[in-house]
Amino acid sequence: MAKRFSSSEPGSGKVLTQRQLRAGELLRHALAEIFQRNDFRDASLRDVSITVSEVRPSPDLRQATVYCLPLGGRDKDKIMPALKREAALIRGSLGKKIEMKFTPELHFRLDASFDEADRIDALLDVARRKDGA
Repeated sequence: MAKRFSSSEPGSGKVLTQRQLRAGELLRHALAEIFQRNDFRDASLRDVSITVSEVRPSPDLRQATVYCLPLGGRDKDKIMPALKREAALIRGSLGKKIEMKFTPELHFRLDASFDEADRIDALLDVARRKDGA
C-alpha cells in the first residue's frame, strides 16, 4: 500500500511506495546520527543542531531529497548552502552507516513545514479571538 504526501512542496502529491517510505526512514535516522556527530569540514556546520524532518527517496532509491532545518531556524541562509557543499562527505558517511545497494545522492531542501504550521496557528488564533469578541 502506498502513502500520499501532501505539502506545499511542488510535486509533493506523488505516491510513495512502502519501499520508499522504509528507505526514507532508514536514511533519516542515519542522517540524524551523522549530524549529531558534527564531524564536518565546513566551519558553518560545526556546533549547529540540524533537524531532519523527512527524507524522500526517488523510486529507484538513487537520489533522496532531505528536508531539514537548523534548530530554531537560525542562520539557515548560511547552513543550507553549506549542507549542499558537504553533500559528498555526508553521502560517504551515510554509505558506511546504511545497508542499501546504492547510497543515494542527497539533495538538501529547507523544511518550510514548521513556518507553515506557525502561520496556520497564528491564523487560528486570530479566528478564535474574533469568535470570543
